Amino acid sequence: MNPGVLFASSAYIAWGLFPLYFHMLGGVGALEVVMHRTVWSLVFLLCVLLVMRRWAWLRQVTSQPRVLGAFALSAALLTVNWLTYVWAVQNRHVLDASLGYFILPLVNVAIGFFVLHERPRRGQWLAVVVATAGVLWLAIQAGHPPYTALVLALSFGVYGLLRKVGALGALEGLTLETLLLAPFAVCVLAYLTWQGQSAFVQGDVPTLAWLVLGGPLTATPLLLFAAGARRITLTTMGILQYIAPSLQFALGVWLFHEPFQSARFVGFLLIWTALVIYSVEGWWMSRTV
Repeated sequence: MNPGVLFASSAYIAWGLFPLYFHMLGGVGALEVVMHRTVWSLVFLLCVLLVMRRWAWLRQVTSQPRVLGAFALSAALLTVNWLTYVWAVQNRHVLDASLGYFILPLVNVAIGFFVLHERPRRGQWLAVVVATAGVLWLAIQAGHPPYTALVLALSFGVYGLLRKVGALGALEGLTLETLLLAPFAVCVLAYLTWQGQSAFVQGDVPTLAWLVLGGPLTATPLLLFAAGARRITLTTMGILQYIAPSLQFALGVWLFHEPFQSARFVGFLLIWTALVIYSVEGWWMSRTV
């Protein structure tokens, strides 16, 4: 198997199961959860770098403002994505979150076509059209654009592009992102603690342990994703992306028992049909090459 496919698939499986983790932190606000994820991810990554003795890249980026600017943008997009996702899970919108990651392959294909000049094949375009029809159907049923889903799809789609063309590797890039976010995260956590509203003051030991565990749980899938994104095309990333929202959808319906009207099922069915078209087309092309 292509290592990029293996890395990306592992990341998507982990993200698909993330609602279970955030459900455990339902008593902690979304902003505080994200700030903890940032701080503990940085601690975890610095420990990894310490063991591997990989520090030379720090001198490289400090002398290149454009690199710092690009990673500051990717860090901001990552924060928006995290905040939206945690809020969605904690407020019983797991299905909306899953829809966002069903839409994400459309964003990846569009970015690959317009920015990276990738050329999807006819079967891939057919899958995109069918999936787009499913998204439009869901928007019509809701009576408004799926805002939560769109924010998740667009923020992570552009983030994936920046990481694919970024000047740093997976480990170094994520470390730089969390390093740039860490001062803000520490200030927010300090303020919440001073106000007596943080988990440090109100939380119990298991809650604090779950928050600390968020470091490796957050960093590991992102490292796998970044490593995969640098080895395979965005079009391939598009098909693998369906792993995560399928798992999220299953959790939302069967574990969290979120309401799911039969009319919405048509939209999801169209998206799943697009997945089948995309998969069969890719398998057929691999057999004929």
